[in-house]
Amino acid sequence: MKNAIKKWNSISLVKRIICGLIIGIVLGLTVPQASGISILGDLFVGALRGVAPVLVFFLVMSALCHMGQGQKTNMKTIVILYMGGNLISALCAVIASYIFPITLTFSENTNTSDVTPPSGVTEVLTNLLMNLVDNPVNAIINANYIGILAWAIIFGVALKAANDGTKKALENISDAVSTAVQWVISCAPFGIMGLIFTTISEQGLEVLLGYGRLILVLVGTMAVVALVINPIIVFFFIRKNPYKLVFTCLKESFITAFFTRSSAANIPVNMELSRKLGLDEDTYSISIPLGATVNMAGAAITISTMALAAANTLDIKVSFATALIMCVLAAASAAGASGVAGGSLLLIPLACSLFGIPNDIAMQVVGVGFIIGVIQDSCETGLNSSTDVLYTAIADFRDRRIHPERYADKPFDPEIKIL
Repeated sequence: MKNAIKKWNSISLVKRIICGLIIGIVLGLTVPQASGISILGDLFVGALRGVAPVLVFFLVMSALCHMGQGQKTNMKTIVILYMGGNLISALCAVIASYIFPITLTFSENTNTSDVTPPSGVTEVLTNLLMNLVDNPVNAIINANYIGILAWAIIFGVALKAANDGTKKALENISDAVSTAVQWVISCAPFGIMGLIFTTISEQGLEVLLGYGRLILVLVGTMAVVALVINPIIVFFFIRKNPYKLVFTCLKESFITAFFTRSSAANIPVNMELSRKLGLDEDTYSISIPLGATVNMAGAAITISTMALAAANTLDIKVSFATALIMCVLAAASAAGASGVAGGSLLLIPLACSLFGIPNDIAMQVVGVGFIIGVIQDSCETGLNSSTDVLYTAIADFRDRRIHPERYADKPFDPEIKIL
């Protein structure tokens, strides 16, 4: 048994995931009634979601309490990248919508009566701020990452004055949780097999055919951001071939995020990838969970595209200046998407309100979003999550390029060679 496990772990995780993906598709098409297979996906996502809040809390707290006086991180650059990425993605969606205008066919059978969109950006930001001061135990239980980050930072700074024994204990706990996360991630092939089986057996692909043009514009815009815009940003920062780093992040992070459809569940995966890339733990232990909350390029694309599609359907002429205002709104709203139940889809009415679209029509647009969610949400989450690592990496590599003296005692020797 030990030899079998050792041989299994010696195979590349990506290759194992691809095998699980193929098996899941085959089983979904041939034995869709075998619903028991779905539990593998539920267990995998449940395990990731369960361990992620504990990992973030102890990792951030341990990193901060060990941080020396005046020690530098790259958080300022990363936050600017997160916000700028949201805005650029929304702008790309607007341009794509002007080039390929879309009209929607609303489904009367889609039930949106049990969902309530926020009344405005103020409500989104209020929810975000209230999550910030949530009870720390409650924040961990409910996976409120804004609250987890806030309290981990407070406790981490407070523990800087603690004795070495206490700091060592925190470090040991953090290492133990990280090891547990690696064990969970090694089960990804089975989890993804269960997730893709559920999608194929329950959803099918025929439900998506009627919305093919909308899906193509959404996914196409996300692809442009991932394969054109992001490489340009990477090259600007590191001055080297950007595609090695871009494809590494897509291969290691996008795939699992695509199938789990949860940025929070992908936090452990991104943490492990950051470690493999040799990034500064003091930085990525904060930037990765923060990115899962505010770095929402895919959400900005969804909000902008769906709102403009609704305007086209109702023959509402939207000036480019108004569209630019919507970009800012979409970028700001997307950053607070995790503070609203339902994520990016329920923020569509905010953007629609700029064009005077009634709420009942806007909720029908949300209904269309639910129908195409099996592809839209998967691609959106994949882009969001993989970009968390990408932006963290380029901020780190940029600082290494400009200030090599800061890393004299931290030689760059990542497990994954990307530069």
